[in-house]
Amino acid sequence: MTEYVIHRGGCHCGAVAFEVRAGCDLVVQECNCSICSMTGFQHLIVPASRFKLLRGEDALVSYSFNTGVARHLFCGHCGIKSFYVPRSNPDGYSVNARCLDPSTVGRLTVEPFDGRNWEASAAELAHLSRD
Repeated sequence: MTEYVIHRGGCHCGAVAFEVRAGCDLVVQECNCSICSMTGFQHLIVPASRFKLLRGEDALVSYSFNTGVARHLFCGHCGIKSFYVPRSNPDGYSVNARCLDPSTVGRLTVEPFDGRNWEASAAELAHLSRD
């Protein structure tokens, strides 16, 4: 069983802050879809039960496209998307590992994910939002 630590993170200006429970050593996905490749998002997908928004709900701006299932959440002040609700895992959150405080992160392993061919690849991520 994985032992969890509390990772804290947030946006650039500090208006949005969150914590997420995950292992010290993280495995994240780097997606090649249009929005992820443009923003450099590194996905740490966790169940909703392991994510807690500490502040900034009122600062979040939502953006949806294509199917409208994913809720891309950006800080309305600095524009950083530090987490969102992904289409692949609508029962969880995807945290941008680049927005975590590095002091709690041990090893970071980056795995490619073929988001350009989302329908064929999405099932690979389904297990990540289960407790």
